Amino acid sequence: MKSLPLARLGPHESAPGVVDFGLLLPWVSASAGNRLFIKLIHERDQFIQAIQPMAIELRHGVDAEYGDAWSVTVDFNIVRDAQPGSHFGSPGRHVYRYELHNPNVGILDWIIDPFAREYAVGKLSAFTLGYSPYAWSPGEADWETPALHDLILYELNLAEFGADLQGAIDRLDYLADLGVNALSVMPVSNVALEVDWGYLPLGYFGVDERFGRRADFQHFVDAAHQRGLAVVVDVVYGHTADDFPYHDLYRRLQYHENPFMGPFAKDYFGVGTDFRRSLTRDFFFSVNQHWLETYHIDGFRYDCVPNYWDGAMGDGYASLVFHTYEYVKGALARLSRFDAPEGPRLIQIAEQLEAPEQILEQSYSNATWQNATFGAAGACARGAAGAIEHLGLRLGAVGYIGQASHNGEVLGKAPLQYIENHDHSRFLCEFGLRQRDWNPLFAEGERAHWYRLQPYLIALLAAKGIPMLWQGQEFGENYFLPEDGLGRVLLLRPLRWDYFYDPVGKSLVGLTRKLVNLRKSCEELRRGSHYFHNDYERYLSRGLLLFERTTDAATSLIAVNFTHADQSVPFNFGRAGGYNEQLHGQDNFVSAPGQEHWLTIPSNYGRIWRSV
Repeated sequence: MKSLPLARLGPHESAPGVVDFGLLLPWVSASAGNRLFIKLIHERDQFIQAIQPMAIELRHGVDAEYGDAWSVTVDFNIVRDAQPGSHFGSPGRHVYRYELHNPNVGILDWIIDPFAREYAVGKLSAFTLGYSPYAWSPGEADWETPALHDLILYELNLAEFGADLQGAIDRLDYLADLGVNALSVMPVSNVALEVDWGYLPLGYFGVDERFGRRADFQHFVDAAHQRGLAVVVDVVYGHTADDFPYHDLYRRLQYHENPFMGPFAKDYFGVGTDFRRSLTRDFFFSVNQHWLETYHIDGFRYDCVPNYWDGAMGDGYASLVFHTYEYVKGALARLSRFDAPEGPRLIQIAEQLEAPEQILEQSYSNATWQNATFGAAGACARGAAGAIEHLGLRLGAVGYIGQASHNGEVLGKAPLQYIENHDHSRFLCEFGLRQRDWNPLFAEGERAHWYRLQPYLIALLAAKGIPMLWQGQEFGENYFLPEDGLGRVLLLRPLRWDYFYDPVGKSLVGLTRKLVNLRKSCEELRRGSHYFHNDYERYLSRGLLLFERTTDAATSLIAVNFTHADQSVPFNFGRAGGYNEQLHGQDNFVSAPGQEHWLTIPSNYGRIWRSV
């Protein structure tokens, strides 16, 4: 993969008031009778009927690597708009689009700039005349991304979490106090709608205007780093929105082939991105470079990997994560956020739910989503036969490698562990729904059953792998989410922060803080081996799950009780010495070698005993 010549693509202010525009349009040439125009208007004028955008023609050229290219230089010091009241050429944001005049199909308007760095309403691209680069805080140069096995992720949707970037920034202190150290941010790339999850991108090189401006996201990352929070962005490279220019334009031109889109792997969402094309491969590699350099992010969560997974040696996903790793190892190795003895601390998380074990073993991904733990927890909540055993195995990340050697380099590997994420209803919904008869979209999990969440939280935050919380999970958010349909993605579900203050929220937040801080302070909970006490007669048949996390220095026994009654069971500690209970400081004892102890585990709760 190669870097696109981004310095010549999109808008760039090359001198005060002088903006260069560049666009790659393979197979669209001037010799075939095409003419390309950019239509420009100041943001303040875009809704004024009497002021129309200026149309300026671009000149055709040829890029040696990618073919047909178009460009123009607009000197706003010279080019004037004679329309009365126009702000054209004034400092600030201008919005624009492209218009192609083709001899076969006529005038094709509303072509988005795929290389825009800013966006405006709907399908409009944007740039800021007189843009001032963001000034990073002095401490940013010293920021270090957490090590893989130290990560505690918190997934969030900016629009639901804080309404916009400033709202999210205002709550970063809360997240730092909660104890998490990495944020997995749902897509922030440009989309067409105001309420949208972000998985149908129109533009990839910037932040959608519904959240804020370029500097706003840079400020968000800067502020997160100041509080010890890494930032991972969710990216969508296997498919696009229909209006994405390399999809939309060539369809309207009635071309039978496309230089960017086409059948490749699974194509779950219609026509996908074709990584056999050099433009496609280099485009997304350049997007990664841009976000790492411009926004100082710590890594990527790659959505729908099956859409561009074509094997360990293929042109798609495996190649992208490898080249991104090599880029960080080379060009960005000087940065403290990635520099570590064990190798670059770049976070690359795959959403490969079909073969998560394979993606860790066969690619440079160092983490993966996997729904097995999520599914096992749901089955356990529903009382399915064998569910506790299955959950115990999943919490131990059975089948996942802890590290892999790639080209002589050893990379740490870990699956994510979660029981909630943006794709599914809140876990509270497993214990019953409070229906709203007038519209089932607004059904909610019954918060009166909040206490039944506790054993799952305890097990999750002590599990092997990387734990992940979904926004508001820690105070009992209880939205129901349909499995399909427009009501799934086009309905805003803002966090109900008032839940934080009620008795349910206080109890769950208190437990979550305690568990997160315990994980951070106990190395065995982050890096220790995992042993599941798979004893049906003693434990599983009684609704109990017991497992140990162990290093040479310490052992923690995690015991959770999914039933409505306290349970007392015998247990033999393999390591002699004192054991202190970590959640409430009760039931401490000293164990001799081979000595059996009777342990009492409260109903719908748990205990963690740690050797001292």
